[in-house]
Amino acid sequence: MATLLYRLGRASFRHRTRVLALWLAMLALGGVAAGLLHGQTSERFTIPASESQTALDHLGERFPGAHLDGGTANAVFAAPEGRKITHPDVRAAVESTLQAVRAHDDRVVSVSDPYGAKTLSAGRTHAMAQIGYSVAAQDVGETGREALQEAAAQARQAGLEVEFSGPVYQENPGVGPMEAIGVLVAFVVLFITLGSMVAAGLPILTALIGVMVGLCGILAATGFTELSSATPVLALMLGLAVGIDYALFIVSRYRQELAAGHPHDEAASRAVGTAGGAVVFAGLTVVIALVGLVVIGIPFLTAMGLAAAGTVTISVLIALTLLPAMLGFAGARIGPAAARHRVTRGQRWGRFVTGRPALVLSAGLLAVGAMAVPALSLQLNMPDDGVAATDTTQRAAYDMIEERFGPGANGPLLVEVDTGKGGAGVAATEATRIISAFDGVAAVAPPTVNAAGDTAIIVVMPKTGPTDETTKELVTAIRGTADDFRQSQDAELRVTGQVAVNIDLSEAVADALPTYLLVVVGLAIVLLTVVFRSVLVPLKAALGFLLSVAASFGAVVAVFQWGWLADVFGVHEAAPVPSLLPIILIGVLFGLAMDYEVFLVSRIHEAHTHGSTPREAIEEGIGHSARVITAAALIMFAVFAGFVMLDNPMIKAMAFGLAVGVLVDAFIVRMALIPAAMALLGKAAWWIPRALDRRLPHLDIEGTDLESALAPPLPDKEPAGTV
Repeated sequence: MATLLYRLGRASFRHRTRVLALWLAMLALGGVAAGLLHGQTSERFTIPASESQTALDHLGERFPGAHLDGGTANAVFAAPEGRKITHPDVRAAVESTLQAVRAHDDRVVSVSDPYGAKTLSAGRTHAMAQIGYSVAAQDVGETGREALQEAAAQARQAGLEVEFSGPVYQENPGVGPMEAIGVLVAFVVLFITLGSMVAAGLPILTALIGVMVGLCGILAATGFTELSSATPVLALMLGLAVGIDYALFIVSRYRQELAAGHPHDEAASRAVGTAGGAVVFAGLTVVIALVGLVVIGIPFLTAMGLAAAGTVTISVLIALTLLPAMLGFAGARIGPAAARHRVTRGQRWGRFVTGRPALVLSAGLLAVGAMAVPALSLQLNMPDDGVAATDTTQRAAYDMIEERFGPGANGPLLVEVDTGKGGAGVAATEATRIISAFDGVAAVAPPTVNAAGDTAIIVVMPKTGPTDETTKELVTAIRGTADDFRQSQDAELRVTGQVAVNIDLSEAVADALPTYLLVVVGLAIVLLTVVFRSVLVPLKAALGFLLSVAASFGAVVAVFQWGWLADVFGVHEAAPVPSLLPIILIGVLFGLAMDYEVFLVSRIHEAHTHGSTPREAIEEGIGHSARVITAAALIMFAVFAGFVMLDNPMIKAMAFGLAVGVLVDAFIVRMALIPAAMALLGKAAWWIPRALDRRLPHLDIEGTDLESALAPPLPDKEPAGTV
């Protein structure tokens, strides 16, 4: 592989104008495709074979005019101080507002009457109405939210407080100025590491081009399939982080080759042939981990993984082709690497680790273990308006509903009673009696039966909030009566609604997590065994990855679930961790951890194959790679940290977990625990059964064979006696 990459780097350097033109053409075509074909991102998701999804599909067929798959919003009215919501003037203002809601947006198909439905607070100071749309929540958009505010203007002038919440207020995550600050920090790190404005600018430039090509492809794909609004954000985060890092590794090796006396074209070819191999392997691990999300069985998560994997693939191709082409354009403006004191510091750290491996290993395990402890309390659920900023209308409405109508009013359950024939009303009445007997139920509304009389909907109000564990237990308990209900009433009983959907999603992710983790860890062991031809090196790498993941989970739980340092990170309310986070963190951190593993251990392996003792190889490997790995980790941290400032709770938690995971993996696991473990293992670290060694393919990730092939031939031995 190294020889192939060497030739690719040489061709890209020598034909740099064509390579640049090709990538710019791809970017232009991608931009045109995105402009012509793009659709809207979606927050809808399906969980195949889940009870909640089955019930929603049935109800959509049996109640076609109810628009159950459309968006909804809650309107909450508070009477002026000292007055009741039932006062004639106050009631007139409420009813006038609800009429205006219909008039301001023709997509509104239903508005409940709080006085007829008796959705009034116990003290008759508040009223709540539900608004239904003919379109999905994300399609209501900003225009729909503005229409709601316009409709409420007259009531507010009359002294009423009017707030709105619900799915239509779940805004898509956007990109703000903090992400640009992350890129700026990355540039500063690159400048310090490479010592040149041009050398620091190239990784940023090539990464941005790769990200733009990837995002154009994602936007074009939204015209053909539903993609989550988090998909382009995840692709942007990963594309920037790995794109900059991969370019850094190659540019750093390029400058080393220049320092060795090679001309620019030869240095670029060798850099791609050696560091490029590690880039290919590292990128491959990220891609496989993201594609592996297919095993979860949730379509929108699969689409997210495939889209992000495509962006990472483009980043790898950019690093192997466009980067050497840009090195050709830069020419002498990028000079050779100079020996600096930071390299010596890396060597000193290597000697410290190898001199005290047991101490370093114990201290590192203790630190990571302490960070991982909160992960034992991990709770999963999807975020709702209860975690929104306190100055938003959705948070104000959520708090008012919780205080005046009970926590369960923010997440009512829908129970479907399906007889498949007539008599649904009788069966639903019995279901109402059974459900009302549960301790966790605050209220049960009278059943609504469809025109055919074969299906009924029962709205159940829990006593606890949407993300409370007690609510989950209630859903489980109601579902536990389904078998007996089927036998006694000859009808199906299913629980659905947004709360049940979120519960089913969390359970689906939790059930798939062990399988996915096994696939990812097993893959790491197989790939690293092939690359380093060792049994113990892959095992310790996989264990190190698990430690990084555990520490990342622990930090996320401490901040987002327990509320530690919540104000520092802009967490408005402590809540369960977003259900999708563990799967995404495992997939992404796996790939990033393998980046550092390959770049560190490949240097150690290279020194070992050249005859160094195990301890010397570790010190030499750390000495050569510490500075670059440190810079790469700081760059990734800066990029991810920029996204922590977004208000979207899913993106915020994801970025925070990745930022912490990268720091732990690079500085504790890869630069301390791994070399300490290798020092304790000594020569045994490179042991592999001969039979297995013969059967494994030879990939030459480090480019050892390439360097041997390119080395000048030794001079012929002079005849004896020659003076």
